[in-house]
Amino acid sequence: MLLTIDVGNTHTVLGLFDGEDIVEHWRISTDARRTADELAVLLQGLMGMHPLLGEELGDGIDGIAICSTVPSVLHELREVTRRYYGDVPAVLVEPGIKTGVPILMDNPKEVGADRIINAVAAVELYGGPAIVVDFGTATTFDAVSARGEYTGGVIAPGIEISVEALGVRGAQLRKIELARPRAVIGKNTVEAMQAGIVYGFAGQVDGVVSRMARELADDPDDVTVIATGGLAPMVLGEAAAIDEHEPWLTLIGLRLVYERNVSRM
Repeated sequence: MLLTIDVGNTHTVLGLFDGEDIVEHWRISTDARRTADELAVLLQGLMGMHPLLGEELGDGIDGIAICSTVPSVLHELREVTRRYYGDVPAVLVEPGIKTGVPILMDNPKEVGADRIINAVAAVELYGGPAIVVDFGTATTFDAVSARGEYTGGVIAPGIEISVEALGVRGAQLRKIELARPRAVIGKNTVEAMQAGIVYGFAGQVDGVVSRMARELADDPDDVTVIATGGLAPMVLGEAAAIDEHEPWLTLIGLRLVYERNVSRM
């Protein structure tokens, strides 16, 4: 079994692969204050419930692949792999790791590891040219050329960030449930805010993607647009530009990167 861990700013997603198939997954909050020992206990609690794994930490795990946008968490996970999975090959996505995707950026080291991993999975599953829209703490748009190169992207405030900001800065507004409203024209404040979120972000996706596609390919229709991230279902039915939805894109990318590096370790 391969354990994949994608650490985002808000949530951490874990996936368990049996070969190419993801057989289990978990989503937990990201807490930069957790120590390696606390993370180990958390992992043991989650994986101890799976019937294919043993009760002891590490039983049944043959490999680990990790990417993180939070440096302090990556440091602690590195310690977890050293102390509790010492005999298990572990790949941590950082400079020097083989991904198979050239990064055509002014400073490749500043690109988030999750964005590169998404590009790896997009190339493998759909080929290029492609655009990955990841709905996380930020909404990111990442471009992959026809030759499988990461060529750049767009970063916009995420859905939850926007909702929180609206509730804080609006004198008569408040935090609301992220849900689809009955109609575009809201009949109350909550529905009006929900409509602004759902249809506003759908419009953002269609607008940004159309501009990116025109720069990325001679024929914009050749570009495959893939949505991923925990909040993607909020806009899937409304954003016309989205072609595919792959909720486990980052975890699949981690599996691919693990396979490309483990033989070199």
